[in-house]
Amino acid sequence: MKAFTAILAGLFAAGALAQAKEPVNAGPYFPSPASVVADMLTLAEVKADDFVIDLGSGDGRIVLTAAKVFGARGFGVEIQNNLVLEANESAKQQGIADRVKFINQDLFKTDISQATVLTMYLLPKTVNMLKDKLLTELKPGTRILSHDYRLTGWQESKKIYMNAEDKRAIVGVTATILYLYKVPAKFAGAWAAKVPSNISREAVNIKLAAHQVTRVGGTARIGGKDVNVEEGLMDGELLNFKLLVGGEYYDFKGTVRGNSIEGTVEGSGAKAAWSAAPAK
Repeated sequence: MKAFTAILAGLFAAGALAQAKEPVNAGPYFPSPASVVADMLTLAEVKADDFVIDLGSGDGRIVLTAAKVFGARGFGVEIQNNLVLEANESAKQQGIADRVKFINQDLFKTDISQATVLTMYLLPKTVNMLKDKLLTELKPGTRILSHDYRLTGWQESKKIYMNAEDKRAIVGVTATILYLYKVPAKFAGAWAAKVPSNISREAVNIKLAAHQVTRVGGTARIGGKDVNVEEGLMDGELLNFKLLVGGEYYDFKGTVRGNSIEGTVEGSGAKAAWSAAPAK
């Protein structure tokens, strides 16, 4: 995707960067393959109502393409001021300066809360240094696209392997991996759930716990017994898990929005609604 290769991305990789008072320029600039730019934005299903933030935006091609081709708005964060000037000039020339801008700033100190889509092509260490920032500042459901390097502990929503021939001239290889993640909603805690009567005639107390950010564990109290939450996963606001009740598995799917979960449960040849609210 990116206007930065992994080499340039290294300028953000040191732990001292997060405390640096001024942006640090520690590497050369390489333009990113146009084919990867298009595939990243397509994978994220960028639309006109999206706000795209690119961390390490180089000449701005990710955000410029998002605005010009997909109709989105957004901004890019870049450490080399000459590239910021170039990207802003490109926005003017393309007639989209009212929808995009580029700033010379430390990405660790940049407010990213406005993003509905966030893109990055950074070294693995830097990508994972950003995990807390992503969870703290981004809204549940925000799509995160990482080029080549994954967020450790997060379960990707989609992963695409591809060969980008135009990447060879830039970094000497064609192999490319695109990771799509969605910021998980806050789900950990105790929930009082209303479930179909064939599972329980009384409210079920479900205790959910986060494992490695997007994995879901816990227990459900049914009929005086604790049943383990199995195969639990958060994908943005979408919660999925299974419960083994009476020798049969029930698949729970639900949408977590603040203090409520609503969805469907399927098992025993039937599908019905279920819901949950924070346990008192």
